[in-house]
Amino acid sequence: MTTYRDRADAGRVLSDRLTALVGEPDVVVLGLVRGGVPVARVVAERLGAPLDVLVVRKLGMPWAREVAFGALGPGGVQVLNDAVASRLSSDDIAEVRQREQAELERRERLYRGGRPPLDLTGGTAVIVDDGLATGATARAAVEVARQLGANRVVVAVPVGAQEAYELVAAEADQVICAQRPPDFGAVSVYYDDFHEVSDEEVTEALTATA
Repeated sequence: MTTYRDRADAGRVLSDRLTALVGEPDVVVLGLVRGGVPVARVVAERLGAPLDVLVVRKLGMPWAREVAFGALGPGGVQVLNDAVASRLSSDDIAEVRQREQAELERRERLYRGGRPPLDLTGGTAVIVDDGLATGATARAAVEVARQLGANRVVVAVPVGAQEAYELVAAEADQVICAQRPPDFGAVSVYYDDFHEVSDEEVTEALTATA
């Protein structure tokens, strides 16, 4: 098992797997808010591609929010992990969805303030996160990217669970995953520094790469 010093270190390792995209036209690197943005920042810089963000909210179990039963994206996109969601009542799902939808809209206003709407028409979207646990967030992001007109969708992560990798690979055009440990556990285990990324860190990354 290889651990990363921090998300920037993970971005450097990941970008080495993406060199085939250097010089490709219409490539946009999309960091999943918030943890994927510091990884995506490094990837975008190394590929010489623009950086933007996708706000996708995980739908967590009421008693264990880190366990996702689905995810939400802009434009009304919703992806459910039926095997997990079946353990919840419709009221539970509606309550979590309402809360996360409000947070999604708040972050969209914050991060997209003054930025044009995301348009991926005809291009390649490289969706970057800091890891794949259940795959729900990445699957929602793939669907959002396609709705925004992406011709090709690549998901790139430094580490992921095998099951999540397979779920995402069934929907994306390509998945780059630097390591897939057999006993995955949690994304945080693979980082020495896995601090909670702040709104300020996201906006600073976008400003620096604008």
